[in-house]
Amino acid sequence: MSFATLGLSTAILKALDDAGYQQPTDIQTQAIPAVLNGKDVIACAQTGTGKTASFVLPILQKLENTEPTRSRSIRALILVPTRELAIQVEQSIQSYGATLSLKSLAIYGGTDIEDNKQQLTQGIDLLVATPGRLLDMAYQRALFFNDLEFLVLDEADRMLDMGFKEDLNKIVERMPEQRQSLLFSATLTDDIYYLADRLVYEDAVQINLSSEQKTNAQIEQWLVTVDKDKKSALLSHLIKEQNWQQALIFVEKKHSAAKLVEQLGKRGIEADSIHGGRSQAAREKVWNAFKTGQIHYLIATGVAARGLDMDNLSRVVNYDLPFPSEEYIHRIGRTGRAGKSGEAVSLVSKDDFKNLCMIESLLGHLIERREFSEFPVRKTVPISILNYKKRS
Repeated sequence: MSFATLGLSTAILKALDDAGYQQPTDIQTQAIPAVLNGKDVIACAQTGTGKTASFVLPILQKLENTEPTRSRSIRALILVPTRELAIQVEQSIQSYGATLSLKSLAIYGGTDIEDNKQQLTQGIDLLVATPGRLLDMAYQRALFFNDLEFLVLDEADRMLDMGFKEDLNKIVERMPEQRQSLLFSATLTDDIYYLADRLVYEDAVQINLSSEQKTNAQIEQWLVTVDKDKKSALLSHLIKEQNWQQALIFVEKKHSAAKLVEQLGKRGIEADSIHGGRSQAAREKVWNAFKTGQIHYLIATGVAARGLDMDNLSRVVNYDLPFPSEEYIHRIGRTGRAGKSGEAVSLVSKDDFKNLCMIESLLGHLIERREFSEFPVRKTVPISILNYKKRS
């Protein structure tokens, strides 16, 4: 199947061709026609499946054929959990809509409010926003929702996890009833269904791809068991002996990120870190340096798991195993994108056993274990219990 068969316009097809897109993903194949046909959508799909294009492309096409935006009005609102994702989605809009006469803007915390206000006075066709900054603008009457045609909640589960439930309720209350609503989530929990019940119409199209394939088959997954105090030494060994040219390395806490950067530096490996404790400007600078190859090894907390996008990332490393287990899927989804292969490596100590059980239970299979004779293990990590259930 090609993008041309989905009902997209010539202008958008050209933009996709210029961007190197060849065939639609499963989520794009199902969601794009539904949105073009005016249907509300509830979609469950993992990170790296191309969901941004699945709602941006049809919205661009439908907005291009309607009236221009009035001052301080918006026609499509895309809510996202993090500023990194806001930037990513806005970049996608700019790319896909390069030949269209539509205005877009991303607003999020950490940027100048007065600048946001000034930009909004012109009227915006597609606004990408984090919930807190959007409410700030609404309270200050810097924007109005009367002309809103599309409401998108991207990574809705992540927004709920981050405590945005009350903000989302306040935002939905301000929305006009006549609108098209799209909800995208990596998981479908009771809270997501409750939110969807308030957001979409009863005849909404439901798309659930998470049960069909938990992870991208093109991602090679393996782990190494290691004593906790040897993790940084093992990571340095892998980088050097395996000749890793690039790695996005996840840790759980921001102080761990700074510590690991220092430990790698002492072994002659230059790395940098990105986490919630750094300013927005610093985070953008470091991420751009990583994307362009100026930095080869980036240490990140979970803030980067869903909010940062890079089509050619070759490797993700779980220095710390994540909790909850679904975060493992989001993390490794940073690699193996756009039809490319990828590698996901986890460093697992005995302390990680319960998390490992939950992750492998979610995957439905054990992750391949590899050993390195230079790092014998004192505290053995048992084989996972695949039907492991966390006690409530």
